[in-house]
Amino acid sequence: MSKVLGVLGGMGPAATLDFLAKLQAATPVVREQDHIRVLVDINPKIPDRNTEGDAAGPVLAAMAAGLRNAGAQVLAIACNTAHAFAEQVKSSGLPLIDLPETAVEAARAGGATRIGVLGTAGGLSIYRDRLAHLGLEAVTLGDHEQVEFMALLYRIKRGDLSDASRQTMAALAHRLVGLGAQAVVAGCTEVPLVLGQDDLTVPFVDATQALAKRCVEVCR
Repeated sequence: MSKVLGVLGGMGPAATLDFLAKLQAATPVVREQDHIRVLVDINPKIPDRNTEGDAAGPVLAAMAAGLRNAGAQVLAIACNTAHAFAEQVKSSGLPLIDLPETAVEAARAGGATRIGVLGTAGGLSIYRDRLAHLGLEAVTLGDHEQVEFMALLYRIKRGDLSDASRQTMAALAHRLVGLGAQAVVAGCTEVPLVLGQDDLTVPFVDATQALAKRCVEVCR
């Protein structure tokens, strides 16, 4: 019996749609009825996870409860930084598929031990914990480059998927490689909107895609 997936999204909406497209593509089917059932709450009104402290927690908890009440049996969050509020989401009583954990496992499976991560300050904190738990090293941007990354992130959230945005993100990823990263993880769901494997000389781990594959494994 397949399980109903509930997705907490809207952080931002384009990243959630990217996840849903990858979820559909990751599902092996013979007919449309073979796809898993997905309930999605795309809520761009969630307080900013980077600037508004803990304000997002109660909103995410309410979203999780709403998805549970609508019939969801398993949850996923299409945002890395929002996993800081994972315990509030799990207060719904439903299991949560951990996005950063899934991405780190994918990076480790490729053999890398020094993992570059492109993400927000909150997201990087989560990834450092997940990587350290597995005995892996996180490689992150310097302070100035992190400021540049955040400015780019907000441009992407506003819909800027231009060549300039792609080139800037690629340059930041190459900086991680220059610092010794043996693989680069898209530790923010906006990153794969402008960055892919073709932009790098080391393995690229699309955390969004890794989450999609894991959701299919859990729910089918």
